[in-house]
Amino acid sequence: MVKLHDENYRGFASDNYAGAHPEVIAAIAEANGGHQIAYGEDAYTARLQSVMTEHFGDQAEAFPVFNGTGANVTALTSILPRWGAVIATSTAHIHTDEGGAPERISGLKLLTVPTPDGKLTTELIDREAWGWGDEHRAQPLAVSITQTTELGTLYSVDEIRAIADHAHSLGMKLHMDGARISNAAAALGAPLREFTTDAGVDILSFGGTKNGALYGEAIVALSPSASDGLIFLRKLNMQLASKMRFVSAQLIALLTDNLWFESARHANAMAAHLRRSLDHAISAGTISGLSFSQQTQANAVFAVLPNDAADRIRERFRFYDWNRAAGEVRWMTAFDTTEADVDAFVAAISEELSA
Repeated sequence: MVKLHDENYRGFASDNYAGAHPEVIAAIAEANGGHQIAYGEDAYTARLQSVMTEHFGDQAEAFPVFNGTGANVTALTSILPRWGAVIATSTAHIHTDEGGAPERISGLKLLTVPTPDGKLTTELIDREAWGWGDEHRAQPLAVSITQTTELGTLYSVDEIRAIADHAHSLGMKLHMDGARISNAAAALGAPLREFTTDAGVDILSFGGTKNGALYGEAIVALSPSASDGLIFLRKLNMQLASKMRFVSAQLIALLTDNLWFESARHANAMAAHLRRSLDHAISAGTISGLSFSQQTQANAVFAVLPNDAADRIRERFRFYDWNRAAGEVRWMTAFDTTEADVDAFVAAISEELSA
């Protein structure tokens, strides 16, 4: 096959733009050949179960799925009755970026709360945690948090534990959207279990695609008694892969020999390098008209600059507007972003915003 793209091109729009990690591709090739039982009764999915218990505890049960939307919708469906509602931030991916899938596919109600930094607190949860027994109100029975958040911010272990304890005290369950959970672990310097299982999270959407997988995520039931019917819901929600060994093999590759952690740590370091370089240019007075709207805690940088300048920079390096009315943009780094990529991007920004 003729290569159809320039592999030297780099963008800062999304970590989804990056290809698959070579070790993941090698794992897929290794899993190929011969016959394996379909729909998850294969040696690789069995191995994935033991890998997940190493990271999340002996009670953890993993259910590989195709994508993050499928993981979130199926996970939330499994912890809620038909009349249940989920409290989440107004910037949560389940609210803003999944095409209404939680409501349309699962029929659940989202109760959203605006936040300045993409993070829920116990006080913010309480704005929607009411009305139990009222037949006119969808019943708030779950909380969903994203780690790292859609605004690139990070929950500490203590913050997650406080949310879990509060939710459980009110009879609610806690779901974590872990699309970038590896970046969170690298930023915290903590094992995955410390801010999930041990912090009281009931069910997790474990992300692989944004950290080097070709495709595929997993639902991890951290407290299996909190969810019900995942084996049926995965099929019902069109997330049951017939050749599941190829999803499982990718996640095994990521979760073995610290590949997941090193890849995420590198992506975080490149975002820190980007932020540091631009902060230095601002302090030195060599660029003007640029500011930052969020902390840079993992692999995302949120910046504010004139729209016309952003459009010109985007002709060379693709990235997304976050809030065009405010001139806010999002810059993402990935496992394969290099310092040279960042330096070239900084140079392009500096050319447009030179003081």
